[in-house]
Amino acid sequence: MGTPPPPAYAGPLGPAWSLLRAGQVRRAEAELDAIAREGALTGAQRALFGALRIDIRLATGDVTGAAEAATRMPRGRDGVTTLAAELGNGEVAAAFGDHAAALEHFLAAGEYPGHDEDMLRPWWVGAALAMVRTGRRHDGAALVRSRVEAAEAPYALAQGLRALATAETGHDPVGLLRRARTVAAALGDLRLGAQLDTDVAALMLLQPAGHPAAEAVDLLRDAERYTAAEGLWPLHRRIARLLERSGERARPLAGQTLARLTPAERRVARLAASGLTNRQIADALALTVKGVEWHLSRVYRRLGIGSRAALAGLLDTRSASEAS
Repeated sequence: MGTPPPPAYAGPLGPAWSLLRAGQVRRAEAELDAIAREGALTGAQRALFGALRIDIRLATGDVTGAAEAATRMPRGRDGVTTLAAELGNGEVAAAFGDHAAALEHFLAAGEYPGHDEDMLRPWWVGAALAMVRTGRRHDGAALVRSRVEAAEAPYALAQGLRALATAETGHDPVGLLRRARTVAAALGDLRLGAQLDTDVAALMLLQPAGHPAAEAVDLLRDAERYTAAEGLWPLHRRIARLLERSGERARPLAGQTLARLTPAERRVARLAASGLTNRQIADALALTVKGVEWHLSRVYRRLGIGSRAALAGLLDTRSASEAS
């Protein structure tokens, strides 16, 4: 199944960890759902389960779901349980834009220096990015640089190089990202590869000198196909914006998008994407306006979007009509 899990994830969580590390997010989520139905996890396993769940929720744009998963993580005195809780809460805080709180969580995770850096995203990557986003770019760059130089786990190295490209923007960020991409490819990590391809394409488009736009578009198209198949809507939205910047247009996602919605949600989404108001949708489907608002809020949450314009951009309304 690709990369074998580290010791902390041995047992029932191993397959989900390996799938997620390979970038097979949908299959990893299905594994976690099966584990949740069975129950019977230890305290440390429940903490690690929560960390995996948070990672998936954030990757698919369900920030609220990630926050809920964080509140259910057990707290304990053993290193693995505490580490997983601090990392998970740090990622959620960062997703909500509370980078000061995120930094506190990541630094707290750093109090457990003996943990396997291949287990989760290293604490120092999150801490360095939080420093950058709270105005401490120099400190963040120094932290991640020192850790990258000593990194032994390939995954930690790739994540560190990506963070270093953000923290040290004047030191050949494209070169750092390409190096990280090579490591990600060797690991078989499709998600990290798509993230890095998108990062490289963004820099090419923002700093076009010496970088042909066609190369950036090719990178984005590859990442677009992957993110659509796995339902990674936040990254897909970024790709769509970059494609638009290059004069291209994102491909419609009707099939993959609608598969995530219930039949009732699909009907509401189709009408909303076609331009109808909530009142018009309510009349057409014999619902109350509040019922329409409730369905739309669930649609937005499932797809990781926040507006009708974004919904229309994701849905091919003709295909949506046929699918409903």
